[in-house]
Amino acid sequence: METISAAEVQSKFSLEYFQQASTLGALSESTLLWLLEQGEIFSLEKNEQLFQPDQRGDAFFVILQGVFAYYKRHQGNDAYIRDYQVGEQIGFMSMIALHNRVGRAIAKEDCLALKIATEVFHRLHEQAPMDFGLLMMNLAREMARTLRSVDNIVVDQAYREEIKKDN
Repeated sequence: METISAAEVQSKFSLEYFQQASTLGALSESTLLWLLEQGEIFSLEKNEQLFQPDQRGDAFFVILQGVFAYYKRHQGNDAYIRDYQVGEQIGFMSMIALHNRVGRAIAKEDCLALKIATEVFHRLHEQAPMDFGLLMMNLAREMARTLRSVDNIVVDQAYREEIKKDN
């Protein structure tokens, strides 16, 4: 994992590219530039790990390029949960819940990820409250979509169990 500059990322991608990302969508150009400058941007090669279980959840990451596979650890076992795509965030739940990471994120291809640490997140709230509100809406919307997907899995599993019981 290598740190790269905001200028390098901006030379590869337009601001419109970032504004189309689900996590960063609708943010002002000045806030997008500020986040790129204040955050840390990491370049990862295929199979590199962005984070692992038990690391502090003091930041979240916005995927600027590539795809990350997420594996959740529970009772000593790791299970593949899903892929996180360009524009999505990964790690926000740990940060907002104030707990350590409970899984690992592994690059499925060469990736770029913007790290937004709690300090940067807090400063954004003070500096640009309207954009902070938009970012929170985007993050909440993404969490709601994830919860709906998980709920659907629970319903499907319950239905399969009910069918088994009836047979």
